[in-house]
Amino acid sequence: MPSLLHHTAAVLRRELGRIARQPMYVVLMLLLPVLSFSFFALLFEKGVAHDIPIAVFDEDGTTLSRKIVDMIDATPTALVAYEVQDMPQAERLMREGRIMAIVQVPDFFEKNILSNRQTHVEAYITGTNITVNGLLARDIQTAVTTFSAGIQLQLLTKQGLTDRQAMAQLMPVRFSKHVLFNPYTNYGYYLSPSFMPMMLLIFVIMTTIFAVGTELKRGTAGEWFVTGGDSVAASVAGKLLPITVVMFLVALAMLCIIFKVVGVPLNGSLWVILLATLLFIVSYQAIGLFIVALLSNLRLSLSIGGGYSVLAFTFSGLTFPVMAMWPAMQYLSRLFPFTYYTDIFVDQMLRGAPVVCSLPDLGYMSLFILLPFLCRRRLRRICTEEKFWGRL
Repeated sequence: MPSLLHHTAAVLRRELGRIARQPMYVVLMLLLPVLSFSFFALLFEKGVAHDIPIAVFDEDGTTLSRKIVDMIDATPTALVAYEVQDMPQAERLMREGRIMAIVQVPDFFEKNILSNRQTHVEAYITGTNITVNGLLARDIQTAVTTFSAGIQLQLLTKQGLTDRQAMAQLMPVRFSKHVLFNPYTNYGYYLSPSFMPMMLLIFVIMTTIFAVGTELKRGTAGEWFVTGGDSVAASVAGKLLPITVVMFLVALAMLCIIFKVVGVPLNGSLWVILLATLLFIVSYQAIGLFIVALLSNLRLSLSIGGGYSVLAFTFSGLTFPVMAMWPAMQYLSRLFPFTYYTDIFVDQMLRGAPVVCSLPDLGYMSLFILLPFLCRRRLRRICTEEKFWGRL
């Protein structure tokens, strides 16, 4: 054990010297992560989408038609940016990307209402953006439903019913919706804690591959292992420890931005999140080491590592639920520590779940740390045989 610690310390001193001499480490571990975190903090500053431009084609032009248009315009999401004279003009605005929805109020709108005849309000909403589609559909439908209920309420009260009786007849079954954990539908609350860790994992895996891959590319891998006393454990620990420490400090800055700048609530255990963050970093270091050990090629390892990192977001279940995926894809999602990390984040950050609920995810994420043990013989070979050195 003393010998192992001595060799680990020797590799650590050597690695600190390499980091000080190569500016790329500063770029990968500090500059780019902080810039990406700042970018997403500014991107999600508002949190909720407001004033999405729409066009209105009011064929009726009466008091009631103007009333419903004003109610739609008063919703948080929709902004009546254009009042068009015909549908071709509205369609042109939609195709040009200047509006995201068209609302058509038909002719004889007021006359049909006063005559107690059914009338329709048509809404054409772009389907190219699911988020915008959902927000606009919800608010436009709410405005039209509220307007319709108000008309019916007036008619019933004119027939002699009290307001309470009229409401009971108008809505015999009342539906109450309670949005838990994120009642304001703030997209910053669940996107910033996913995009920022996504950037963190990319830089962790890229830095790890760069640190080991440059040893092979420059033919210094043998010197690295000699410094570590020809011990895989001492060589790997001494090399990756500085990266682990720096990236964990960067992760702490990320958490401060998420909780203090973006304003995401913390309803659960901060200690669980900190432990998960450390495991998250170490697991992706293990994956980066595993990739470069298998491929023994810096350029190819960076490409594969980058592709693997980007796929993590796809299989995280944040945009499309894992439980709704094809069964084979559900199993594939388990090959990414990011999936477990985001589960822990949501549980402890928004849901305030008991710590025991996060233990399985912590356990699964810890399994990735075993990857270097599976490739230790391969790693020793590529670092001690010159035929693996000098590759791009």
